[in-house]
Amino acid sequence: MTPAEAGDATAAVARELEGVERLGVAFSGGVDSSVLLALAVRVLGGDRVVAVLGVSPSLAADERTAAHEVARRIGVAVVEVETREGERAEYRANGPDRCFHCKDELFTRIGAEVAARHRLDAVAYGENADDVRRHDRPGARAAAAHRVLTPLAAAGLDKAAVRRIARALDLPCAEKPAAPCLASRIPHFEIVSPRKLSQVDQAEAALRRLGFGDLRVRHHGDIARVELPADDLVRAVREPLRELILRAVTGAGFRFVTLDLAGIQSGAFTGAYTGPAAHAPENREGPVDDGR
Repeated sequence: MTPAEAGDATAAVARELEGVERLGVAFSGGVDSSVLLALAVRVLGGDRVVAVLGVSPSLAADERTAAHEVARRIGVAVVEVETREGERAEYRANGPDRCFHCKDELFTRIGAEVAARHRLDAVAYGENADDVRRHDRPGARAAAAHRVLTPLAAAGLDKAAVRRIARALDLPCAEKPAAPCLASRIPHFEIVSPRKLSQVDQAEAALRRLGFGDLRVRHHGDIARVELPADDLVRAVREPLRELILRAVTGAGFRFVTLDLAGIQSGAFTGAYTGPAAHAPENREGPVDDGR
């Protein structure tokens, strides 16, 4: 992306933020919310933008640390807000609408605890133009219910454009893989609990320390189903990595460790319930996955 194109993106977001004096950005450290945060700072100035990070057991410790680093690079302080989605029965039940209850909790907390303290007159989050076309994003309904702005999507910026902007702005998350919350590793209709979330967090952190970047550890009770990109599958089963992976994952509390030959499976859990074929008889039962 050329400087001119970055300028065009900034101007497009500026049009969507017209009339906003102080903006809160629901921030995760991922590429979408980071680009939104950076462009908002360009439009409004760093003293009129607040990065709001929801913190709960569903946020991986590594993701929390990385979010602070990205915000520091952008020049915005992070305001952490404790979210309590785990106290909501609907969230713990882990149906296909789990993300709705999680985002509803986040935006409710921002409205109740952050908006007045920081004099925010608007809140935005990093939905992009590609997200709008997806059927498996119940969190978007919560954003709409709370009148949360979506400047990237409104400006027509899709994921590819967002990544180009991130590179042009030299953001450290420009090439970062998608990192959905830890609850996405638990099959729908199996209870979300702090213990399960902690097991997944520990196992994934250990695998990242072994040099794996993009990965998922799916929680199936005693069994951990490890998803890696296809290019990583062969080296994962060779020594010494095979033994190191086994120790890392069982050390997080799992009894068995499996390697999924299908590799990373984006959106597999939720897609069967929320896509166009969701009401077909063959899609009414069985575990699904909203991990992206």
